[in-house]
Amino acid sequence: MKDLSSAEIRQMFLDFFASKGHEVVPSKNLIPQDDPTLLWINSGVATLKKYFDGTVVPNNPRITNSQKAIRTNDIENVGKTARHHTLFEMMGNFSIGDYFKEQAIPWAWELLTSPEWYGLDAEKLYVTVYPKDQEAKKIWEEKTSLPDGHIYEVEDNFWDIGEGPSGPDSEIFFDRGVAFQDLPDDDPEMYPGGENERYLEIWNLVFSQFNHLPGLTDNSQYPELPHKNIDTGMGLERVVSVFQNGRTNFDTDLFLPIIRATEKLSNQFTYDDSQDSEVNTSFKVIADHIRAITFAIGDGALPSNEGRGYVIRRLLRRAVLHGQKLGIKGQFLTNLVPIVGNIMESYYPEVKTNTAKIQKTVAAEEKRFNATLTGGLSLLNDVIKEAKKTGQTQISGADAFKLSDTYGFPLELTQEQAEDAGLTVDVDGYNDELQAQRVRARAARANTKSMGVQNAVLTDLRVDSKYVGWSQTEVKHAEIVAIIGEDEQGVDALLDNADVDATVQLAFDVTPFYAEMGGQVPDFGVVLNTNGDVIARVTDVQTAPNGQHIHTVDVISRFTLGDKVDLKVDMARHIAVSRNHTATHMLDQSLRNILGGDVHQAGSLVEPEYLRFDFNNDGPVSSENLDKIESMMNQEIAKNLPVTWLETDIESAKKLGAVAVFGEKYGDQVRVVSIGDFNKEFDGGTHANSTAELGLFKIVSESGIGAGVRRIEAVTGLQALAQYKAQEKALKEIAATLKAQKLTDAPEKVYDLQSDLRTAQRHAESLEAKLANVTAGEIFNDVKTVNGHTYITAQLQVSGMDGLRQVADNWKENYPSDVLVLATVADEKVSLIVAASPDANKAGIKAGELIKTIAPSIGGGGGGRPDMAQAGGKNAAGIQGAFTEVSAFLANK
Repeated sequence: MKDLSSAEIRQMFLDFFASKGHEVVPSKNLIPQDDPTLLWINSGVATLKKYFDGTVVPNNPRITNSQKAIRTNDIENVGKTARHHTLFEMMGNFSIGDYFKEQAIPWAWELLTSPEWYGLDAEKLYVTVYPKDQEAKKIWEEKTSLPDGHIYEVEDNFWDIGEGPSGPDSEIFFDRGVAFQDLPDDDPEMYPGGENERYLEIWNLVFSQFNHLPGLTDNSQYPELPHKNIDTGMGLERVVSVFQNGRTNFDTDLFLPIIRATEKLSNQFTYDDSQDSEVNTSFKVIADHIRAITFAIGDGALPSNEGRGYVIRRLLRRAVLHGQKLGIKGQFLTNLVPIVGNIMESYYPEVKTNTAKIQKTVAAEEKRFNATLTGGLSLLNDVIKEAKKTGQTQISGADAFKLSDTYGFPLELTQEQAEDAGLTVDVDGYNDELQAQRVRARAARANTKSMGVQNAVLTDLRVDSKYVGWSQTEVKHAEIVAIIGEDEQGVDALLDNADVDATVQLAFDVTPFYAEMGGQVPDFGVVLNTNGDVIARVTDVQTAPNGQHIHTVDVISRFTLGDKVDLKVDMARHIAVSRNHTATHMLDQSLRNILGGDVHQAGSLVEPEYLRFDFNNDGPVSSENLDKIESMMNQEIAKNLPVTWLETDIESAKKLGAVAVFGEKYGDQVRVVSIGDFNKEFDGGTHANSTAELGLFKIVSESGIGAGVRRIEAVTGLQALAQYKAQEKALKEIAATLKAQKLTDAPEKVYDLQSDLRTAQRHAESLEAKLANVTAGEIFNDVKTVNGHTYITAQLQVSGMDGLRQVADNWKENYPSDVLVLATVADEKVSLIVAASPDANKAGIKAGELIKTIAPSIGGGGGGRPDMAQAGGKNAAGIQGAFTEVSAFLANK
């Protein structure tokens, strides 16, 4: 057998069929294009469906490819079996109404056995055929050198996935020899095609010759297709395991480099390819999942809570959990992305090219999960322990939902952890909790604004109403064209008049009041009668279904439909909002200028007091870049740039270089707002007349609000000045406390204080070490024995975990016992440490296992290495119980 790498095997397959007149089609994006029936590309033929169903006629009816694919229907089996994967490659050759069995079968045999190509031993190859497909059997017998007795007729050899092309298939198996035989010779499954490890299926040739019509259930009734097709699939991972004699698909150059890199990250466990174990499963899961994560993100999918994004998030979280089982601390998956890129570079160079981008996404998602993982695992371990303690066999739906809702644990991960502990999860109860949360969410949304749910009156309202607020903030003699309130039955209705103290909604034929839109809050103001008396106060303005501005008003004096009134906008609020709206446009441009053109708006809120701007970014904006953004904003403000606008058609606006705001929809006519030459955007809001009106710009905060989305909150004008004054006041107070002569001397005074503190800490640590030595001499003589194992337990008066480690380090100098368990209470927090000697480890006593057993006694959780582990909790009363658990643990060993 040839010694071939995975890259050579893939390329040889494509080269062979290219020599037979096939067009080599590159692997397509994992995200299906124009195919809503698929979440992922899940097979080699998935990207060619348009050819097989006749929608499109290919330029060349002979096609070959090696297509990356993702399947997650068996995700729980990944790592536990030899050949389950989430991401895999399917090599195939396809005929769209061209050649058929007479050529497909001999070509397959030539590729597999010819010394020029794969050169496999013919004696080790077996095939299966559909019993009624005697034509295929005859071709195998007469057109190939397949040894006698190597053909098996199997009833399942009929490819049929429902309505559409279907037909018999012929599977090819490789005999891996007695070394891989896992069943007795007389076992009914010990044959090519049976459920065994010796005979490995490496290729399936599907002969699409029938049309599965609606209503037909018996394939003997299927009519023949007018144009017969060939569709084959050879799993790259399986074939590589044959050439590289891997016990499983993971024992090949497609996975082993990832596994070896993971071993180094673990520095505690190693992968043993000669057996199945929980440790090996973790290595395999990580290797499999990081491949899928890397390719999926590289193809444009991002972690989220639904669809493809949820698949990525679930895979990543499973990998992180298995990393913890291997003792890996902190973020580690990002380190494996370049390994995937190196392995696949020959056929997928884009993975290596996009490594940095993929790593940023993986790192951000991994960090997000790690932040909640410790608390979630601790709660889950407590739930599992309590269930076992009380004899329950099921985790409640409420507990499972809390893990999901509070700690980000998907239900599937809870089910997997529970299964490992021999428990199940009440899925129905979980779904009940989920539905109850949705009901609460809907109720909360219903109570926000009356315009949140449009009523029939507003839907049917057809009166004309014109907005003139871009150029006017007052309107004389506007007509009240609609009054909307409750009738005598309490139902929304059109009214003829409005009484005092009522709250109603009004429409005017002309209005200067801006309706809330695009993140900008509405104008407030007053309605006056012709005598100049205020008859109503405007407290909200929203857009009706037919475009009118609907004003919510508190009625002061009675008025009737058709009255002429004057409308006046609250100018202080209007100007403040307009300034902040202009600031959001400038901030949008500054972000693009400083962070790069990929940044785009993801939402905004413009209030009188502040502005909020959301944008896409993979991680936090650095302090340096925030300073640059703030400086750019204030420089442009100081230039007193004019703010102008014009209405034009959308194509002309695009030619002007105007930027479309994220998530907005535009008609044929658009309004373009320009801030000098600094910024041009499509916009329908109100603005300052010039940048100088903003006065000053100050960033208040920058934070993350979701996967890949950041938020900046900022203020302008007097609010910005107030921010600076508040900071100055705080700095003055610090300087006075430090007795600094000048404000600028305060930082140096702080540095001096930090230096003094470090000196004091070192002195305290020295005293702690001396105390540890004295304490050690006292407790190391109190050795107990159970079941032949010696152990020491003690509660110490030290500062915390560092003090416990000092004593444990002294214990390691001569190992006066097999096991050491120490506890202390500091600042109402319980710290617990467990150490196990090398002899104890050899006897099967692991510190990490023991800490998980005793930590619940102090109301906490923990973990660690076989020789050292630690935990934290808040139940000091449980310390003695933890010590008692040590004795019980060793008694069972």
